[in-house]
Amino acid sequence: MARPKIPRKSTNIDMTAMCDVAFLLLSFFILTTKFKPEEAITVTTPSSVATKVAPDKDVVLITIDKDGKVFLSLDNEQIKGTIADELNSTKNLGIDKKAFVKASFIGASFAQLNSFLAIPEDERKGNKLPGIPCQDSSHNEITEWLRIIKGSYMGLKKNILLKGDNASKYPSFKNVIDALKKNDELKFSLVTNPEAAPTGTDLWKQNQAPADKKEE
Repeated sequence: MARPKIPRKSTNIDMTAMCDVAFLLLSFFILTTKFKPEEAITVTTPSSVATKVAPDKDVVLITIDKDGKVFLSLDNEQIKGTIADELNSTKNLGIDKKAFVKASFIGASFAQLNSFLAIPEDERKGNKLPGIPCQDSSHNEITEWLRIIKGSYMGLKKNILLKGDNASKYPSFKNVIDALKKNDELKFSLVTNPEAAPTGTDLWKQNQAPADKKEE
């Protein structure tokens, strides 16, 4: 006796629910994504094979742009408040302490500091600012800034980072290094763009070694 033929039916999958989930996820990511804001100071750092990660706390960052202009940034608002008080008492600048603490970086001379702080935060762009004077040993305000910062951090840990543009000239770096030496700040880190070690070098072989051998 022949088997009865079972009629074949096409498979039908309802994708409505999956489409709803996909669009919900897409909407979520669009609404919550924060785009990286434009940097106030544009710097293209040189590359290196260093693997050490720069500290992100208690940082004193000295930035040198491609034109050799120098900028200063601090992340500790309490220390910045102390510095503002010191500037007002010793240099009689009369700066707005609140504006100084909230400023993301300093990019002007002591004489122009009030005018600099009066500029709206979103309009402070490195290419439009004079930077901190650092031309030579006789006109190097970074030396004074570092002296005040060192006194404000007395007994506290700080991490000095030097970030320079790949196209900036050596004299700009030399003047900053001289200012560090004059304040006995001999320990600082250079900020670079990490890249892989060239194949076949000792560092490359060390990175290829198993973790247990690296520890040895």
